[in-house]
Order: sequence, then structure tokens, then C-alpha cells
Amino acid sequence: MTPDAKLGPVGQRISAKLVHSFAPASLEVIDESYQHAGHSGARPDGESHFRVKIASEAFRAKSRVEQHRMINAALAEELKERVHALAIQSSAP
Repeated sequence: MTPDAKLGPVGQRISAKLVHSFAPASLEVIDESYQHAGHSGARPDGESHFRVKIASEAFRAKSRVEQHRMINAALAEELKERVHALAIQSSAP
């Protein structure tokens, strides 16, 4: 699985980190920043609001909260520096 070429550099970095951390069976990273233009936390240059849909064996037998904590830990740098909002849909395959 390779980062989506339609994503900007932040989205590509998110995708690459999730692939490296979780070897997902499926992964979709969606930049939803355009939907939040003018809202609090939105950046004029975009790449501030993302939705992640991920299925990985790493999530098997983990609660939804545990899965989200794992993802947030993997993306800690992006969440601290650039990403204002991250919607997560996670599951085991």
C-alpha cells in the first residue's frame, strides 16, 4: 500500500505512517479540510482536517478507544503540529 498521490504532503505523511505502523488490509485517508474553510482550526493552505478509514489485524481484540489511541499515538507529531481534526473509522479485517 502506498500513499495516495491525490493527497498533499501532510496527507501522504499520515498515510505512510499508518501503513508503516499498522500494515493495514485497507486504508483510506481523506482530506476534508475544504469542508471546514473559515472554521476554527482551519488553515488557509488546507490539510488540517482528515478522515481515516483503516482496517488492520493490529486492531483485533482491541476496543474502539484502544484502536483510536494507537492511531493517535502513531500520528502524534501531525496532531501536535498541523492537523486540527482527525475522524477515525477503524476495525480489524
